[in-house]
Amino acid sequence: MKIEPHQRRIGGNSAILLLTIIFLIANCGSVVNAQIGGTQDDTRVSATWQVLKYDISATLPANDSDRNLSAKAKLDIKNVSARPAGTLTLRISPSADVSTLSVNGAAKEFTKAEEKTGTGSLQRLVVRMPTVAPGGTVSVAVDYKLNIKDNSGLAAISSAGSQFLPLSFWYPTPNSWFFARGADYAPTRIQVTSAGQTIVSSGSESGGAFEGKFGSQPFFLAGNWDVTNSGGVSVYLPKGANPDEQKRASELASLAAEAKSYVESRLGKGQDVPIRLISVRRGAGFSSGGTILFDEAVLRRPKLDSQTTMSVAEGVAKTWLGGSVSVNGDGGGAIREGLSRYLATQFIESKFGKEVADVERLRQRVAYAAVVLRDQPINTVSPLDDYYYAVVANKAAMLWRLLAIKTGADSFGSRITASIQDGNVTLAEIRAAFPEQKEFLDYGFDQTTDMNLRAGLPQQGAGESKVALQNTGAVDVTVDVEATLENGQRLSASTTVRSKNFGEVTFKTPNKIRRVEIDREKLYPQTDFSDDVAPRELTDSDLLLAVKRSFDKQEYANAEKTARAVLFEFPRFDDVRILLARSLLALGRNTDAEKEFKAVLDEKLPSSRSIGWALIGLADIGSRANQNEQAVKFATEALRADAEYGASLSARNIRNKAGSKNSDPSVAAYFEQFDKAAAANQKAALDSLVLPGEASRFASGVAGQTVQWKTEITHVDLIDISTAIVETNLSIKLLNREPESGLAVYRLTRVGSGWKLSSVDVFEVR
Repeated sequence: MKIEPHQRRIGGNSAILLLTIIFLIANCGSVVNAQIGGTQDDTRVSATWQVLKYDISATLPANDSDRNLSAKAKLDIKNVSARPAGTLTLRISPSADVSTLSVNGAAKEFTKAEEKTGTGSLQRLVVRMPTVAPGGTVSVAVDYKLNIKDNSGLAAISSAGSQFLPLSFWYPTPNSWFFARGADYAPTRIQVTSAGQTIVSSGSESGGAFEGKFGSQPFFLAGNWDVTNSGGVSVYLPKGANPDEQKRASELASLAAEAKSYVESRLGKGQDVPIRLISVRRGAGFSSGGTILFDEAVLRRPKLDSQTTMSVAEGVAKTWLGGSVSVNGDGGGAIREGLSRYLATQFIESKFGKEVADVERLRQRVAYAAVVLRDQPINTVSPLDDYYYAVVANKAAMLWRLLAIKTGADSFGSRITASIQDGNVTLAEIRAAFPEQKEFLDYGFDQTTDMNLRAGLPQQGAGESKVALQNTGAVDVTVDVEATLENGQRLSASTTVRSKNFGEVTFKTPNKIRRVEIDREKLYPQTDFSDDVAPRELTDSDLLLAVKRSFDKQEYANAEKTARAVLFEFPRFDDVRILLARSLLALGRNTDAEKEFKAVLDEKLPSSRSIGWALIGLADIGSRANQNEQAVKFATEALRADAEYGASLSARNIRNKAGSKNSDPSVAAYFEQFDKAAAANQKAALDSLVLPGEASRFASGVAGQTVQWKTEITHVDLIDISTAIVETNLSIKLLNREPESGLAVYRLTRVGSGWKLSSVDVFEVR
């Protein structure tokens, strides 16, 4: 077997670590020696201050023209260093205008500075105060206003709905979100004043305030929802949800309740934390303290999708890990993100079966493989790194699964449970609970991945075949090697391959081996998963990419061949099945394609993208057969699913080809006003038709340079009582440019008795 040299990362890890230490010393606190994996030779930065509680009162503006959140944040903090401290540094958004800062009720002068974060910056507030002894506490209050120019998923102010998530940096806190240990987590009390909107956060609600007893990062949402309760889970739906949407909401509530029972069976009974599932337009996937945000489009799909299911299951797991159990210290993300992902995937296996869970694990491996050659050890990687979540969630989940297999599921669960019983846990504490696995854990959490497992071509002899193996990693591996015979029979043999060494496995069979694969379950993180198979079938660790490459080149026969090979190993891989179906459709094999599209929709847990394209495929088949009613039906379902841009664009083309049109008088009246204001270059009139903070750049681009602006409405899809998606043919002429025309799709939001523009979803005007 030819062994190719492993390509190491560019740049020295030691230089990166040195720069990280310099950055943290300048921005955090003291430097101490910390015990990592039983040694004392690693230098770590220790935090000076720890938040004991956040108490934040905020007021949303009374009108849309005011773009400021007014807030007062009171922080109870403790000196957790070994030295007296007389200086406190708080970090907050650069958009915050801080008016006063007081310590123990006494007003203090403070200085402001900018702190670069790699992709942006934070505002640093530095205040000197009477010295606080080690273990001493102090109360700090900050009065400020936060200006939000343009709304986003992290921060938004609107009469249609507002939200402030932690990464908008909307509140002051001492430890940066970008430190290796992460930001501060603490009990919270949040009270928000709003004109007529429902406020949601985490914890128990009393007197308009949300009190979270356990560690979290402050956040809140404001909006208008219908609330349903099922099995102790509250689901916040858009106003006016129809029966199908209410059914999806009930399924989400049941899913969360089942996930809670599963995690409880693994980690022990947790604290009573209210679980709330909130439908949102932006910010889906965020969760904290039992409050989980999901895309409102989920409710309009024919079934729950895999991403939403994983997000809900992980959010439930985090009510333990990082919620009722405080996660501290270096590598905490491996617990908060990685162990939660492992448990969520195990839950999916228990509910939907191993084949479905294997597809989720495959997606996680692919996400990690995309960054493996530039990652850093889990114990030191920081949210400042763009690959942080790919590492601490996906690689760590693989390590936890492998550890559970090495020690046995029952022993793994009991040791984890024992580690978290006191309500606090660190990665070092969990590692200490598995002393017999020290070498493996030191490698997994303290080193970058250098392992590549490879299998050679089977060498057939008298009544047996031998397969050469290689392990480039720094630890021994015990793996199963699977052989597929010419007759389709599969044989498996377990073997240990020493670190940075070669091995061999023998299969006692006279039959010829067609294919062999090392580490069939893909337990070990590797730098390359594609060469685990001999003869090598693909050169990509990403199996979906291997199929898509041929599909994008319109080599549909090759795409079909590759897709069928992948589906032989992963029959539940719906994303690949969709490409197979679309390839068959492109080859004119409509009946075969229809069968595959329906198989995707029948999957237990398809991805949202697969759902969208399956509906489009059925719409396309109907269109080709001149069954326009069927084509319009499936295309409209695909648009409501809002699963993927390309799928939605295809749906609109199919629906228009079928000659379908509809409108709404109130929407038509709105665009008459818009066209008139645009053609007259009346900026004030245009601004009055746009929801403040939304689509402001689009409106600014229209005002002042328009010669002609004419909108022809083709479809109005009323998503709910306050949202309309409007498809138009737009004809325009701007100053110094030729006339242009094309598709434009707008999202309108009902404010009071009228509509306002909240986004431009498609603008294919050329």
